[in-house]
Amino acid sequence: MNPNIHDMAMRLLEAVENRQRFIVALAGPPGAGKSFLSEWLCRELNERQPGIAEVVPMDGYHLDNAILEPRGHLAIKGAPETFDPDGLTHDLERIRRADRSVAVPTFDRPLDLARAGGRLITLEHRLVIVEGNYLLLDRDPWRELRPLFDMTLFLEVSDDVLEARLIQRWLGMGQDQTGAIAKARHKDMLNARLIKRESIEPDLYWR
Repeated sequence: MNPNIHDMAMRLLEAVENRQRFIVALAGPPGAGKSFLSEWLCRELNERQPGIAEVVPMDGYHLDNAILEPRGHLAIKGAPETFDPDGLTHDLERIRRADRSVAVPTFDRPLDLARAGGRLITLEHRLVIVEGNYLLLDRDPWRELRPLFDMTLFLEVSDDVLEARLIQRWLGMGQDQTGAIAKARHKDMLNARLIKRESIEPDLYWR
């Protein structure tokens, strides 16, 4: 299915009607456009009902480099084992209860670190969009996330488009051409193929 952003916003507003909280998972491989699309969708929702929506980025649950380096995981940062899924699960359980505001971390890509309490999910935010690579990964402990979502979406993008976008991302972060290609092909695309291969069936594929 390929709904446009306006149709998706209307669909979500209908779904959240008479609900105190509605949580949407927007999953997909690196380079699929999850961050861009979730923020765009959030703006569309808030233009129609001001203050109703906010985004929780899974990247805020990256483990810090100070933890990854002693484990030998710094080179594979972005793989499932370099995140804190238990922390994400705990925060989403608090968000689902909708009884108080919840501070969630965000990720500063230029600085390559998570910022604790970078965003606040308030009671006004009845529609919460969670975006990230591994939200639908069919592995423990990631499977524990699935019951927390009211709707699941998966962004489908071809591998060649993903690779081209990822190379451009690394170039924009200061890598030279050789380094950007190596990181895209031998790091990000390995994770992309894992996500495509081992994610559970979503409610909707968004092409």
